[in-house]
Amino acid sequence: MPALKSFKMLLIAFVIATLAGCATVGHDFPTHNVDQIRIGETTRSDIQELFGEPWRTGVEDGKRTWTYGKYRWSAFGEAETTDLVVRFNDDGTVSSYVFNTTE
Repeated sequence: MPALKSFKMLLIAFVIATLAGCATVGHDFPTHNVDQIRIGETTRSDIQELFGEPWRTGVEDGKRTWTYGKYRWSAFGEAETTDLVVRFNDDGTVSSYVFNTTE
């Protein structure tokens, strides 16, 4: 029985280490819609319709920004990241955007 107890403890330690070795932040968004963004034309409501609610909002250089992203890190493999940062003009149209992915 001591061997079985040791095996269970080792298994529990492995599961805890595996769970502790991964982290995911953000949420999925439809990346196939990125090519529909038009600078100076696409509006905030268009972006919301294409991608849903942003994961983060903020201000950069005085411009409203919306960020969509999913970031997954693992101690046992490569990081998987995908993000879209959209900056808006004062009139609510897209002034610029950046899309990056490791996929």
